[in-house]
Amino acid sequence: MAQNQHEGERIAKVIARAGLCSRREAEGWITAGRVAVNGEKISSPALNVQPSDKIVVDGKPLPGAERTRLFLYHKPRGLVTTSSDPQGRPTIFGALPKDLPRLISIGRLDLSTEGLLLLTNDGGLARALELPATAWLRRYRVRAHGKVTQAQLDELRDGVTVDGVNYGAIEATLDREQTSNVWITFAIREGKNREVRNVLRHLDLHVARLIRVSFGPFQLGDIDEGGIEEVPTRVLRDQLGEKLAKTAGVDFSAPILTRRKEPPPPQRERDAASDKRSRNERSASAPLPSRGGGEGSEVESKPKREKSSPDKKKFQRPRRGEGARPSFDERDAPRGRRPPRGKRPR
Repeated sequence: MAQNQHEGERIAKVIARAGLCSRREAEGWITAGRVAVNGEKISSPALNVQPSDKIVVDGKPLPGAERTRLFLYHKPRGLVTTSSDPQGRPTIFGALPKDLPRLISIGRLDLSTEGLLLLTNDGGLARALELPATAWLRRYRVRAHGKVTQAQLDELRDGVTVDGVNYGAIEATLDREQTSNVWITFAIREGKNREVRNVLRHLDLHVARLIRVSFGPFQLGDIDEGGIEEVPTRVLRDQLGEKLAKTAGVDFSAPILTRRKEPPPPQRERDAASDKRSRNERSASAPLPSRGGGEGSEVESKPKREKSSPDKKKFQRPRRGEGARPSFDERDAPRGRRPPRGKRPR
């Protein structure tokens, strides 16, 4: 194991950086005895490891660390910001493309909130950007039912207390007034749970639509709903700065790991599956044996009448004797005789 416990990185952080799980999940794996360092199983996550230490998870060597990456995701309404939902509601991670690395969200957006959501593969970066000390500005566009004045919104700059919760300084601008609703731009730094909705409820406004348009230096821009774009490494390094990058412990020198798609089945398995389908088709098209015929009996099967489709009957003009309504002359004529054309019996 590592000789100096005050150097290196926490074992859970190293496992999470490899993309296997989150730090919390890694701590659970360690407690369950699934992790070994230098041939010895460990039971406590309070361990720092060095790059030279050999880490094994479930009997397999730990893969190399991946470069810190950041993605901009346009979250639609109706998706939960979690990896799994006990109520069975759709999640953002279920809607993401399958070729992306394991990602975690930086903060959350409510079920009915849409807009910009930052996703990263680095838990250290996620925690650093969520800290109140980072104080990145988050802007929202809000459509709310009710009436409000700019003077009322200006009072939010000194903070407001709602239901015993103190919300810090809020920048709010009245953009547009309509018949029964208003459009407001909100700018907050802490991002407490349901902060925008609670503050507007305090002003007797009911939020009808809430869209996050920016998070720090990153903008939603013209990303389509449900779309995702990666921030280039050079841009991410410049926007974080040295101080924040050091706090987050990011790694921009590691390679980008590509996720392999599941290979197609071998040729033998494909051929076997094709033969099985062919046998099923032949057995389905073969005539059924007659009842009571016994072995060696031959029963002539009646030809099946071809059924016409309903659309064909609907648009095809019926011929005489095939459903056509008889004329007045034919209905009154004796059976077996038909009156001359143009003459009507008296």
